[in-house]
Amino acid sequence: MTTFSFEFFPPKDSEGENRLWATIAELEEHAPDFISVTYGAGGSTRDRTTRITSEITARTSIPTVAHLTCVGSTRIELAAILDTYKNVGIKSILALRGDPLGGPRAPWISTPGGFNHADQLVSLAAERGDFAIGVAAFPDGHPASRGNSEQDIEVLLRKEELGATFATTQFFFDVHKWIELVERLSARGSTMPIIPGIMPVASVKQLLHMADLGGTEIPSKIRDRFTELADDMVAVRALGVEIATYLCQELLAAGAPGLHFYTMNSSSATKEIYANLGFGK
Repeated sequence: MTTFSFEFFPPKDSEGENRLWATIAELEEHAPDFISVTYGAGGSTRDRTTRITSEITARTSIPTVAHLTCVGSTRIELAAILDTYKNVGIKSILALRGDPLGGPRAPWISTPGGFNHADQLVSLAAERGDFAIGVAAFPDGHPASRGNSEQDIEVLLRKEELGATFATTQFFFDVHKWIELVERLSARGSTMPIIPGIMPVASVKQLLHMADLGGTEIPSKIRDRFTELADDMVAVRALGVEIATYLCQELLAAGAPGLHFYTMNSSSATKEIYANLGFGK
C-alpha cells in the first residue's frame, strides 16, 4: 500500500498559524496517511512544534508524526517531550539529530546531559513508549558524511537495529539515487521503508539555499531551467509542479512505498501534483 504524507513547519505568528490550519483543511480531504511537523534549526521552535502537533492530533483525524531533535535538550527534557506526545495520543515520531542554528554544515554543539547522535534518540523513544519511530535518509548523502555513503548506510542500519521503523528522505531530484540507497540497504538485510521526500519548488532562491544547506544535488538541466525562470514566480512554480510530478511518477514506478511532500505550509502545489498523479479530487 502506497502512503501519502505532508510536512509542515510551525508558524511564527497567529497569521501564519491561520494559514497553516487552512492548508491542513485543504489537504485533509486527500486523507493523508500522516502529517509531520518540523523543528526549526537549533531546536528554535520546539515548544510550538509540541503544541501544534498536539493540536493537529486533537482537531483532525490525521495521524501525526512529531519531529524530535537532540539540539539544545537534555535527556530528561527529551523524555518529558516524548511523554507529552504519548499523553496527547501521538503515536509516531521522527527522531533526528537536528541542525545547529547555523544549519547542517555548522559545527555541532553538545548539550550537557543531552545526546549527540540520532541513534541515541531512537533508543530513548523505543524505551519510552510504543512509538513508530521514523528517521531521516539522504539519497544525495548526509552533509556531515562528506561523500562517505557507506557511513550513511551504517548509520541507517544502526537506527533500524535500535528501533526505527521507517525513514523519510531529504528532498532530491535523481530517482536513481533513491533506488541505489534502497538497494544497498536491502542487500544488508534492511526491511525499513524508505519514503522519498518531494519538494515542489516555488522559489529559486529558496531552492538554492535549501540545497546548499542539506547537500542536495541539483542536476544541471534542472538548475538551468529554474535559473532561466528565476524572475517569473508563476513560471517557477509551474516548473516545480512539473518536475515534482515527473519525479513522483518515476518513484511510484520504481516501487516507492509512499510519497512525503514538503509543503512549505501551502496546499496548492501539492494538490496539483496529486491531481496530475490521478489521486486528486
